Amino acid sequence: MKKYELFSTYAGKLIVINVIAFFAFMIFVGIVGGEKAISWVALMPAAIFSGKSVWTFITSMFMHGSFTHLLVNMISLSFIGSFVEKLIGKKRFLRVYLIGGLFAGLLFVTLAGLFGNTLLGERIVGSPFAYAVGASGAIFALGGLLAVLTPKLPVMVFFIIPMPMWIAMAVLMFGLWAVSLGAGLGIGNTAHLGGLIIGLGYGFYLKKKYPHKTKMISRYFTK
Repeated sequence: MKKYELFSTYAGKLIVINVIAFFAFMIFVGIVGGEKAISWVALMPAAIFSGKSVWTFITSMFMHGSFTHLLVNMISLSFIGSFVEKLIGKKRFLRVYLIGGLFAGLLFVTLAGLFGNTLLGERIVGSPFAYAVGASGAIFALGGLLAVLTPKLPVMVFFIIPMPMWIAMAVLMFGLWAVSLGAGLGIGNTAHLGGLIIGLGYGFYLKKKYPHKTKMISRYFTK
């Protein structure tokens, strides 16, 4: 990749936006305090069900809970996003990313708001009073798309374990869910699922609309 080529892409621009948003949020926390700042930008099902903070469906997509959270998501976006953008074009890439991220938030809010009021429900789908931030839902949409268009594409899960794309997405989806249940970690599993659904759906739409092109793509990336 040529110097600065990444940052001429939509994926690169999204990375820049996410990084700027993260450090701007750190400054914002220092000004108004952590709790208030989080309530203004993070997605909380209980607030949405009360008709409040609807804008957090968007702001939460560009916020991250820690530098490590940001770093992992942006590394994933730099590899997966750039590849998807070249594969299906800038406009389609941006469409999948944004719709995937928004639907991820919508599914998280819906399931946590409806079923998260019990102990079991909270463990499985999340608490209605939990905050959610991050680009993971949008990134899962890109991964779901690749699982359909390039199912046998070899990828490195957790950057170290090689496996085909379709298996990788299943492992990430259900593996992270199992880990969060077992260890009680606050991972946005239903948000990941929402993004994955959008990616899979759009992938199958493209396969139906462009059967010859998508078949060629699948074959090319299994060599």
